[in-house]
Amino acid sequence: MSLRRIILIQPGRDGRYFGRATSEPYTLMRLASLAPAALPVEIWDEDLGRLPVETLGPLDLVGISAKTLMIDRARELARQIRVQGSPVVIGGAHATLLPDEVAGWADAIAVGEGYRTWPEIIRDADAGTLQPRYVDEEWADLGSGVAVLTERVLAQVDEHRNYWTPYLEITRGCPRSCTFCTAIRVSGQKMRLRPVEEVVDEIERRRLKRFFLTDDNFGLNFRLEPAYMERLFRALARLPLHGWTCQAEQMVADHPDLLALAREAHLDKFFIGFESVNPGNRKELGGKARGEVATSREVVRRIHKHGIGVVGLFVFGFDSDTPETFRVARDFVVQGSELDSVSATILTPYPGTVQRRELEAAGRILPHPAPDGDGLSWSRYDTNHVTFRPGSMTVEQLAQGYDWLCRQLYAPAQMARRGLRAWSRHDLGKRRRRMLSSFSTDIGYRREFMHRLS
Repeated sequence: MSLRRIILIQPGRDGRYFGRATSEPYTLMRLASLAPAALPVEIWDEDLGRLPVETLGPLDLVGISAKTLMIDRARELARQIRVQGSPVVIGGAHATLLPDEVAGWADAIAVGEGYRTWPEIIRDADAGTLQPRYVDEEWADLGSGVAVLTERVLAQVDEHRNYWTPYLEITRGCPRSCTFCTAIRVSGQKMRLRPVEEVVDEIERRRLKRFFLTDDNFGLNFRLEPAYMERLFRALARLPLHGWTCQAEQMVADHPDLLALAREAHLDKFFIGFESVNPGNRKELGGKARGEVATSREVVRRIHKHGIGVVGLFVFGFDSDTPETFRVARDFVVQGSELDSVSATILTPYPGTVQRRELEAAGRILPHPAPDGDGLSWSRYDTNHVTFRPGSMTVEQLAQGYDWLCRQLYAPAQMARRGLRAWSRHDLGKRRRRMLSSFSTDIGYRREFMHRLS
């Protein structure tokens, strides 16, 4: 057997938004770059348009990467593609978390990061010896370089035309132990760092002016790796960037010197996991937050002092949450938090998490069979639907409270107020360039909430 080509697929959900898709296939771009130069490789993103599945044949190796929310669509695509005779490999977060489930409808599964096993999969498929399971959980050493993006992949994806915000990765892993998070299993607890010069080279080759970091907890490096962060920020400060955003936690406010360097490096916003306004949930937050409103307000104030925006991330449905928690959250956000944008989500018991194991043991997971009766459906695992029985309120109270809160937070007047406040903090010379970014985050989160109502 000799392969004709490799097809890598990102299942779709949202389609295009004003001509562009919102989720760049960054992982697939790296995997495509690992393919032999002599072998044609294509990335198919279903959000950009219909997939020409009918063109596939037995000599095409197809890889599909999917998180839990999109695994139902990945299963549908795998069935269609296998009818064409193409071998299908499924990887991504869900295959790593529930490999036995996925193995039932794929020719092969890729568990873990895949940088070591993907070239092996290609060789085996080319030789006609594809194995049913490939496991790569050794956590690639980012210090020695990882899957440098090739020019043919960058040209094919055409990210500046097809996607709103390019993705970039600088660090990987998170040593926290939040009970509801999958990062430990998917990316490991050891923080790994890419060489600064490699990061700069990728930004320059991709001609990036702005980007979103996919790192699970980039901000934690303010405490763990301050020397690395200083080198990184000084290098980024020399680039003609317009702005970038990253995920962090409240402790970044304790490092004013690094915050000042981050602003010089064109950092625009922190997405900070405040997670809760209820101190009773502290155990579930893994040390990253306390659930104290006064502390959260002070964190926002100190970060704003350095000219950096704050997007507040909140999760609802912990066992100590009650219907009153939604009112407290609304009051915090609306009355004096000074947040630039806000994300409100429902606690979602993803496979592989401590939270899910505890809820399963207590019989509190709501049933979610697939419509055709074959396995489970994960389509409601989007952080906008209730998928378990809460501890201190009913399923209906959690759903109704969440709906009420989102209508309050994402009312046009509230979004305009936050956006204008964020925009006004920029220097006069930068305001024209910052207009869209001052409102886009809230718009994106409002769109996510609207999925619940559709």
